[in-house]
Amino acid sequence: MKLEAIRIFCDLARYQSFSRAASAHQVSQSAVSQAVRHLEQLLGTRLVDRAHRPPELTPAGGIFFEGCKDFLDRFDRTEARVRALSGDVAGPIHIASIYSVGLYDPGYIRRFMERYPKAHVRLVYLRPNRVYEAVANDEADLGFISYPRPTRTVDCIPWREEEMVLVCHPAHRLARQKKVRLDQLEGENFVAFDSDLIIRKKVDAALRRRRVSVNRVMEFDNVETMKQAVQLGSGLSILPELTVRQDVKNATLAAIPLQPRELVRPIGIIFKRKKPFTPAIRQFIHTLTDRELP
Repeated sequence: MKLEAIRIFCDLARYQSFSRAASAHQVSQSAVSQAVRHLEQLLGTRLVDRAHRPPELTPAGGIFFEGCKDFLDRFDRTEARVRALSGDVAGPIHIASIYSVGLYDPGYIRRFMERYPKAHVRLVYLRPNRVYEAVANDEADLGFISYPRPTRTVDCIPWREEEMVLVCHPAHRLARQKKVRLDQLEGENFVAFDSDLIIRKKVDAALRRRRVSVNRVMEFDNVETMKQAVQLGSGLSILPELTVRQDVKNATLAAIPLQPRELVRPIGIIFKRKKPFTPAIRQFIHTLTDRELP
């Protein structure tokens, strides 16, 4: 029975999604299906009910999942202790991240894995609350989150601060300005983040301080969908500059600095308190932040 197939099955069970499990392991959805079928053939029973959407575990799959979680946890902890003796930078690193933190785009993961080819980074994108849950429940070793905050079970390390900018269609009247004041947005159609997200509350608070009223025409939980709405001319938005940098280069969006510069989005790395880390995880954090975990 292949260890990788067990890991893929466990991620499918956690995320209830073939696509997310595939993304976490950087394989195709077909490869995820093949891994699960391989386990089902070995065990002689169905583990996943594919007729349900999202897919559900069968009773046998639930038993197998609970046992495999404990097995993988013990295996990974034992591997971490053994590798720590030699300082070998190797093994898996499970990362949960919000959608708009670019870990692949700027090449962070690629450069790390080129330097440490024995390490394997597995990345899955989740909503902010699920990132915290994934770290607290040992589904992820590290979480990348905006406006990070420590909790009873999770601690955090600051990583970077991203400037927020006004984003609009290149043909909009504000697109050619060098800087934009928030009061210039009065009455404009606005594409906003979902109301339960911290970043939405920060933008709303800044608008209230300037006594600016905008017409919120759409609300989304991720930057990519918001950018598409702005590209279609649905309205303006305020987004992290880093998330629209390539779109500005492609001339599909315009980004204008805000004056004064009062909105920034802090990004942090969260991890479970008192959890032992492999040399690979420690080196990954050090590579990004120049900081060692205590």
